Amino acid sequence: MEASGIKPLGGERFWLGVLLAPTITGLIFGALGSVVATLLISLTGWDLLTPPQWVGLTNYIKLFADKDLLESFLNTIKFSAMYVPGVVVVSLVVAMLMNRKIHGISLYRTMYFLPVVTSAVAAALVWQMIYGRDTGLLNYVIERLGGKSVCWLCPSNALYSVVIVNVWGAIGEGMIIFLAGLQAIPRDYYEAATVDGANGWQRFFRITVPLITPSIFFQTLITTINAFQAYEYIYMLTRRGQGDSSVPVVVFSIYRRGFNFFRMGEASALAIELAVMVMALMAVYFWLERRYVVYE
Repeated sequence: MEASGIKPLGGERFWLGVLLAPTITGLIFGALGSVVATLLISLTGWDLLTPPQWVGLTNYIKLFADKDLLESFLNTIKFSAMYVPGVVVVSLVVAMLMNRKIHGISLYRTMYFLPVVTSAVAAALVWQMIYGRDTGLLNYVIERLGGKSVCWLCPSNALYSVVIVNVWGAIGEGMIIFLAGLQAIPRDYYEAATVDGANGWQRFFRITVPLITPSIFFQTLITTINAFQAYEYIYMLTRRGQGDSSVPVVVFSIYRRGFNFFRMGEASALAIELAVMVMALMAVYFWLERRYVVYE
């Protein structure tokens, strides 16, 4: 017999509607409304000072011919290609280390989660001091060990440096997701595998990985979306005096076109293009989910 679930009865329906009204209103006007507004603005020429002028698809055509925009998309793809696997792999390793019954484990988990709730601007300022070429902590350690200082935030190294910072900032979130998946695996599976002579690697690849594929899929999905939205650390660590960045990504380009050059139509069109790209990628992810993700 199929369970009918819990349903509100009588007057409960009224109060359920009252309690959900603020959330539904926010979704309609905050989420859906902003998407519609962005789409409409992308079809206009608007500098925030004068009334918008209808230009149709001109903004989209101009963006396709923009070489700076191509660089932004390439940087975003490069960043994502390093950031996504980095976050997934490191978060899984940390989650497995934190999935142990040792004294003070709650404190260790809290320490790994702190970057998630720390202000990105404040954390970026600390990382600026770490990456500093002449007075940075990292170069000080390298020089004390006999090496030469490195310009971590120069154009040749800036992309790798911001990837490291962004991965560091996302480990805690991934750790929580993987911890939930790991703790849902029955211990009997590991005990039976140990009795059969399976070593640690065999238990990991034949029991752990197959049973946490939903967590891996979810974390990869969230991390990919975050990668295409990356902005705070990149802006703080790579901005230059003229208002541009040594690692311009798409979100940075949206900000610069909209609020530095006051070309809101182009900025909105770029935001729509980015959203379409992410949705197309999500469609591929969900297709892969149906083929490879195992749900118990």
